[in-house]
Amino acid sequence: MSAEEKLSELNIQLPPPPSPGGNYVTHKQSGDLVYLAGVISFAVDGEAWEGQVGAERTLEEGYQAARVCGLNVLATIREITGSLDAVEEILYMGGYVNAIPAYGKSPSVINGASDLFVEIFGEKGRHARAAVSVAGLPRNATAEIQVTFKVKAS
Repeated sequence: MSAEEKLSELNIQLPPPPSPGGNYVTHKQSGDLVYLAGVISFAVDGEAWEGQVGAERTLEEGYQAARVCGLNVLATIREITGSLDAVEEILYMGGYVNAIPAYGKSPSVINGASDLFVEIFGEKGRHARAAVSVAGLPRNATAEIQVTFKVKAS
């Protein structure tokens, strides 16, 4: 089943792709590799996904915030390529969790995005990854991810 078919089967509606929040571009492409700028957990379905995990947000809410980041990444990929089916594989994801000091469960939070990618792309969605806690993120977002993926040869 293709990624677009899987998205439809799961009844997942992608949000509009996010716009850059500063003096940068959403992505850079070099050959068949595409590097995405960081994508934060901004409002989807009326939910802001702001605040620190371990303070204002629970682990489960952090997981959902990371999933929102993943949805925003998918929307960006579709905007860039025209279809999620153009993705050969997800290669790398850097995940950042706005969390209290010494928060040690950032990998469990970032699984929200990782699980989504595997759900949509299957084995092609498995990726290398970092997941770290940070003292703050832009707009007090709960999570942020950066993704590198490979596109199919055209």
